[in-house]
Amino acid sequence: MRTLGRLLAPLVFWIAYGLFRSPFAKGSKARHDYVMKLFRYAADHRSRRALSVYGHLLHFRGDGVQNRIQGAIYLQQAADMGDMKSQYQMGKVFEQGFEGYFQVDEVKARHYYSLAARQGHPLALTKLEEG
Repeated sequence: MRTLGRLLAPLVFWIAYGLFRSPFAKGSKARHDYVMKLFRYAADHRSRRALSVYGHLLHFRGDGVQNRIQGAIYLQQAADMGDMKSQYQMGKVFEQGFEGYFQVDEVKARHYYSLAARQGHPLALTKLEEG
């Protein structure tokens, strides 16, 4: 069953992403919540794109500290799977720390910035040149 979930996760992500970007989810909390559940399903089944997008949504727009921490956890998983945007964001998270869950760690911050920079992330390149 887990294998089936992993196989379906990218498809579920693209359905959720399409619905999220369309007028479907706007104006209805129930439909918005449904789309977020689709994102979560795909993220929980290790879709790198879902981990990245859903992680960003939770971390930067989530309600409450727990959702924002969970978003950063998803971002870290996406970063470890090679997602450039998530790698940059995790560099920032470890550079600044977050809510006591993610402690300031310059070594980890530099690690994630350099991973993102190797893939050509312009802000990560600038960050590494500065410091």
